[in-house]
Amino acid sequence: MGKPKVYVTRLIPKEGLAILREAADVTMWEGNSPVPRKVLEKEIIEADGLISLITDTIDETLMEQAKNLKIVANYAVGFDNIDVKAASKKGICVTNTPDVLTNATADLTWALILATARRIVEAERFVRNGMWKAWTPTLMVGKDVQGATLGIVGLGRIGQAVAKRAKGFSMKVLYYDQKRNPEAEERLEISFHPLSELMSESDFVSIHVPLNKQTHHLIGKEEMKEMKEDAILINTSRGSVVDEEALVSALADGWIGGAGLDVFEEEPLPMNSKLLQMINVVLLPHIGSASREARKQMAVVVAENVTAALSGKTPPDTVN
Repeated sequence: MGKPKVYVTRLIPKEGLAILREAADVTMWEGNSPVPRKVLEKEIIEADGLISLITDTIDETLMEQAKNLKIVANYAVGFDNIDVKAASKKGICVTNTPDVLTNATADLTWALILATARRIVEAERFVRNGMWKAWTPTLMVGKDVQGATLGIVGLGRIGQAVAKRAKGFSMKVLYYDQKRNPEAEERLEISFHPLSELMSESDFVSIHVPLNKQTHHLIGKEEMKEMKEDAILINTSRGSVVDEEALVSALADGWIGGAGLDVFEEEPLPMNSKLLQMINVVLLPHIGSASREARKQMAVVVAENVTAALSGKTPPDTVN
């Protein structure tokens, strides 16, 4: 018998591919754009394993076409692009890549906090465009981070890592989650608050929840209206956790002071998005996990999950 077949929907780091190729016959979409649906529909028919990205919609219709599929290994910590219920019904294992991207995403969250607070991107453009004529006391004045109040929405691994880093800035840290975490409260010296209270008291609000039915547009017009006028909203989770239309209004009309966004409701961000015209928002192309080590470890994790499933074992990062 030949090796099992694995389809990979985008080029992943070589460390993961090396593991896969030892155990399976690997086929891969090598384009930079998402794999076309028609190609994915064709490849999944004979695939024993599938490695997907968050840009790939793995729904019931697609999985119904698979004859041998044992696992869908998502190259991400989130898995809202996969119909997990349908996968479970068909006996298909779904896995993700938890923990290995925690520090990279927490670091990027802090990059956005500092960039928005101190107007880094705006100031850099100011220099490049030849607008810097003299130093003045009012030039590019920003917002203090030291001693400010940070509100964390979602106290999972990444939320806790962000809170840990806040200690270095002597920040008061509030958090909201569906469940309280007394152990983390004591360890990180943080306090639980209802969402509305967190929104109104925080100078910075950072979002770290998964996207699901309960969190879709969790942060909407009402929540943003509760924020301080100079508060900054940071989102490195999923774009649809924030009502983007309401956010545009919040930024344009001065409900809040600014935003730092790594994720959007539609990705890539459309060129007609009003966010692109705003100077009080920093926009990044979904690079929360984009450190060399994190991306390498993500590749190793998905490969190990796939090889475990193909050998009849329960993958370590199963979510269903």
